[in-house]
Amino acid sequence: MNNLSTIVIIGSGNLATHLAVALKAAGHTIMQVLSRTEEHAHELAERIGCQYTTHFDDIICNADFYIISVKDDAVAGVAQSVARHIDSERGIMLHTAGSVSLDVLRQTNIRCGVFYPMQTFSKGRSVDFHGIPVFIEGSDDAALENIRTLASGISRSVVEADSSRRAKIHLAAVLASNLANHCYRLAERVMQQEGLDFQLLLPLIEETARKVSTMSPREAQTGPMIRYDTGVMQRQESMIDNDLTRQIYSLMAQSIHQDYI
Repeated sequence: MNNLSTIVIIGSGNLATHLAVALKAAGHTIMQVLSRTEEHAHELAERIGCQYTTHFDDIICNADFYIISVKDDAVAGVAQSVARHIDSERGIMLHTAGSVSLDVLRQTNIRCGVFYPMQTFSKGRSVDFHGIPVFIEGSDDAALENIRTLASGISRSVVEADSSRRAKIHLAAVLASNLANHCYRLAERVMQQEGLDFQLLLPLIEETARKVSTMSPREAQTGPMIRYDTGVMQRQESMIDNDLTRQIYSLMAQSIHQDYI
């Protein structure tokens, strides 16, 4: 397989969009977008200059890569549908999910692999793919090297990780991003209740993020929970009017304190 490949993108969500744009910018040919939602398929296809379809029967059969970027629980069904329509001698089928095993694709008897970019994606925000780590896996050595070549064309950090390790990496990503972002949302509610702008917290959030680029998260932790200042924590808990949020605060306080015992 040449360094430049022909690709079909299956999906049209946040990751599919950013990945298609990055691969096209790297010189690859995006031949087609396949998505169940015609509006979204058309939007992405128009953006990268290719054709689109909403039907598996119309999928282009002779691409080098078929990249499945859909909800985790849809990967298996989509893979079976794609496999029936592609050249099994040429095509390599990939999925982009952190927590889905490669075995889901192996069941199709098509050469396959995983291409998992560890980043949070939103359509309205541009990202520099070169700084995003991409975790890869392949059904055989040749497929793995082709996937590595594809990944290396858009990322400076390509790491081989089997399904078990990748699942734990995805867990770490959820803790570091999704759960942390929900804490921002809880903080936003508190600020809104007082008629204050969430933007006032940005210098604090940004400095917290910068610190962990030069020290470990354990070293960077500060605040009443690390000191286990019960007076402050009890007063803060009493100010929280939502039971679930109060439980989150209490459990986080215990978790932080135990990390320093």
